[in-house]
Amino acid sequence: MRKVKFLKLLAALLSFLLLTGCVRPPEPTDPPSAEATPLLTVHYLDVGQADCALLESDGAYILIDGGNVGDSSLVVSYLRSQGVLELSAVFCSHAHEDHVGGLPGVLAVFPTEAVYAPTATHASDCFDDFVYYTDQQGLSITIPQPGDRYTFGDATVEVLGPVKSYPDPNDTSLVLMVTCGQRRFLFTGDMETGAENDLLDSGASVKADVLKVGHHGSETSTGYRFLYEVSPEHAVISVGADNTYGHPDEVPLSRLRDAGVTVYRTDLQGTVIASTDGKDLTFSWETGEALPEVETTPTVFIGNIKSKVFHRTGCGNLPKESNQVYFLTRFLAELAGYTPCTQCLS
Repeated sequence: MRKVKFLKLLAALLSFLLLTGCVRPPEPTDPPSAEATPLLTVHYLDVGQADCALLESDGAYILIDGGNVGDSSLVVSYLRSQGVLELSAVFCSHAHEDHVGGLPGVLAVFPTEAVYAPTATHASDCFDDFVYYTDQQGLSITIPQPGDRYTFGDATVEVLGPVKSYPDPNDTSLVLMVTCGQRRFLFTGDMETGAENDLLDSGASVKADVLKVGHHGSETSTGYRFLYEVSPEHAVISVGADNTYGHPDEVPLSRLRDAGVTVYRTDLQGTVIASTDGKDLTFSWETGEALPEVETTPTVFIGNIKSKVFHRTGCGNLPKESNQVYFLTRFLAELAGYTPCTQCLS
């Protein structure tokens, strides 16, 4: 009997304490966490022999380049398919048509908060249209400087270059580093090797997980030194199938293979999409074309200390053993300043 009275008294006391807030009921446990939502998605659009990338983070969108004039409707349709209603920013890497040509059509359709380019003038009809439709939005072209930063959603864009003035529009390309959490995406437009080295000499931090390969895979871009400093895990080449330029060239492709980089090509995979939650990174692509396997077993190359030429192991022009130096990859041999043998590595 006493036990029953005691229990009733204890229950009444607990009820009083709960009502007065002196004791809190146990907090409900959190439900199982859902699969992580991407914080940044980068769409490398298949616009043939041209460049165009749509970036989305937390409902905010930016566009880097717009393809050729003839790609305008394709780009507008793709943006609409992704639910784009307005753009936080449009970046034109440089004034050549295969980068700026489709942007007037985009600016004619989508309200845009800001427009960036390395120049506000260029003698071409498509660039004049770009300026015109920027003006129609009540905007003017902003020429960003190295060190400038912009935020969209959960991501940031930092301008790394160009760090000098150049006569060739390719080298004036805006160099943009897009960061989301621990992941970094580098865009270099059509910047060529000389400007790449100037950028490195400026002390810019170019280390990135994903590299948009410069100048559609031309041999004049993606130099060994630059690739070594970027050290990407993945690279995307925006290039047209059977183009008359022969892009991508075998020289940068071999550099990328030597560096163990997984390469995606819009002429083979179509539109390539990279997504990250700031930590993990995933890729998908439009076509069923399989990716080439990355070489995992490096080939040994033998350099001649005196001539600074390197050879394959079976070459008939190998130096004597006392003048030999070994490199695990062609990448490392050229990075060390050695040139390939014209007979075994032509």
